[in-house]
Amino acid sequence: MNKALTIIFVVLLIVMGAATFIEHAEGTEYAQTNIYHSWWFFALWTMLALLSLIILIKRKIWRRPATGLLHLSFIVILLGAATSYFTGKEGVVHLRKGIAQQIYSDGKTNQILPFTLTLDSFVIDYYPGTNAPADFISYVSISKAPLSSPEGDTLASIEGNFEASPRGGLEGAISMNNPLKFEGYRFFQSSFDRDLLGTVLSIKHDPWGIFITYTGYILLLLSIILRLLGGKVMRLLGGKTSKPHNLITLTLCLISIGATARSLPTVSDEKAEQMARMQVIYNDRIAPFNTLAQDIVKKIYGSDSYHGLSAEQVVYGWIARPDVWKDEPLIKIKDSRLREELGIKGNYACLSELTKHIDKLASNPSYRSVDEKVGILLMLANGILIKPLPKDVAPLTKERVEAEILYNAIPFNKIMFMYHLSLGVIAFIIFLLNQRTGKMKTAMTLLKALSCISLAFISAYYLLRWYIGGRIPMGNGYETMLFMSLCIMLISVVMQRRTIMFTPFGFLLSGFTMLVAHLSDMNPQLTPLMPVLSSPLLTLHVSVIMMAYALLSFTALLSLWGLINLSTHKLGLATRQLVNSSTKITTYAVLLLAIGIFLGAVWANVSWGRYWGWDPKEVWALITLLVYSVPLHRKSIKFLQNPKYYHLYMLLAFLTVLMTYFGVNYFLGGMHSYA
Repeated sequence: MNKALTIIFVVLLIVMGAATFIEHAEGTEYAQTNIYHSWWFFALWTMLALLSLIILIKRKIWRRPATGLLHLSFIVILLGAATSYFTGKEGVVHLRKGIAQQIYSDGKTNQILPFTLTLDSFVIDYYPGTNAPADFISYVSISKAPLSSPEGDTLASIEGNFEASPRGGLEGAISMNNPLKFEGYRFFQSSFDRDLLGTVLSIKHDPWGIFITYTGYILLLLSIILRLLGGKVMRLLGGKTSKPHNLITLTLCLISIGATARSLPTVSDEKAEQMARMQVIYNDRIAPFNTLAQDIVKKIYGSDSYHGLSAEQVVYGWIARPDVWKDEPLIKIKDSRLREELGIKGNYACLSELTKHIDKLASNPSYRSVDEKVGILLMLANGILIKPLPKDVAPLTKERVEAEILYNAIPFNKIMFMYHLSLGVIAFIIFLLNQRTGKMKTAMTLLKALSCISLAFISAYYLLRWYIGGRIPMGNGYETMLFMSLCIMLISVVMQRRTIMFTPFGFLLSGFTMLVAHLSDMNPQLTPLMPVLSSPLLTLHVSVIMMAYALLSFTALLSLWGLINLSTHKLGLATRQLVNSSTKITTYAVLLLAIGIFLGAVWANVSWGRYWGWDPKEVWALITLLVYSVPLHRKSIKFLQNPKYYHLYMLLAFLTVLMTYFGVNYFLGGMHSYA
């Protein structure tokens, strides 16, 4: 029976992993129809659940309440998913203002609601002073009415008579993350008509499936609480127990043009300082002019200054005298082949050189980045890029502006990845010397202190971004990598009380995390959140999963160190301690990952009415959870009782984490790539 369970488990992992690539090649509908919603896929999960239940009963798992409840919760969640699939209803209804509707489409046929829906109005709520949607809101009325068939026949004689009340009954609003509930039905904002006189709502009716699934989530939470209370967490952690100005007006006032060493027309340093603090609409939010100027110059030139001129001076020069600046070699072109094709000498080109190739740049996808830079400069020259702050929009406070200018002045990514990687290498060498001689304790103590300082710096930078952005920084790839680095350093500082190896590991992991963010051009710009992302559940979901990934990254380094020890024949106590430490960390990582996944499921249910959609990142997160659950059963799996195979397995298991976080984003796509 154990062999049968193992075979089914491995087959499911392979099938789910392959399905994500098949979906990428053939499309979502193909993968849903032929794999995720197929009878044989359902049969595999059913057999896995039944065999697991039989084995749990045979082993009298109720004698260990926390473990038994944990395994039971997953079975209940699977039962809830099956119930939703077989008994749930879903569809889409299109409403036009003032027209009652009770027929919706389930994708195959038309279905009838036991009431009518009427759209009273549809509204887009924008971020102040911008055209960026903050929310989409449908105001509707729901009333009982005689039911009509899709063909128009009255069904009142069958279903009973209801008093028609077009404007009576329930009135409510449907917005992102705020569905409307009525008689077991839930309505979610899905889309809208361009004329703003119509809306598209998705409909879900699944009372039993949701009830059973949420029961499973509650059992999971209870099992984790029991596990934490009985798991001696503290032992693992090593403890015993300016007044705003209109930009156009100010620009007209800045008549006096300063001169630089290169005789380029622009403003003086003092005027540039004043301009830096002006407030404009940028990236669909209110921001200091300093932010806009730095982003533009960095994008075009690759640096936030140009031959001693600040970003504000460069941008103002383009606004005031584009006829002079168009001959400056400001546009960086990285690709040597591209420079050769365009006839550009050196790494930089002038706008006057590139305007000869406007049609060529626009028509060739290979020239897209250069075409964007040319477009930005032309918009600057024509005065259509910068949007002044409207008079009816409340400005930012002086403190908020100064905080953002301070934030812009810190090259955080570059500093932190260089600092952490350098200290990581030094700390690892000192750690090795200390292992051999035991005479490096003072150096290790100093490194511990530096680790705490680093944690404080990352925390301060993260809180600063939180303050100037007005939201928890969890909305894009850069922010999650920043939070990941913060989690790694926090774990390192806490765990180094137990064993010193976490100090070099923390520096190295955090350094590589920030290096990835730096090299992959993850956009660090602050932008408003998409309406669907404005949910506290999303913040909890991302933060808990990032903490789990941080813990799992430590298990990978522990296993790497374990394999190095084994290759030098250092068996005995040290190797056993590595295995035990890795297993304990994996336990809490798996618990956090499970919590994070199901918090995401609850968020998805609140946002879209579907707690699981077999999105590629959902699938790979589930694969990661299942792969890392294997070493938690090490006592009953013979090959994992060998330290060599255990560490090798844990090292290979980390590939699922990399695939979940990076592979899906860069190769597979899906709904989780919106950030």
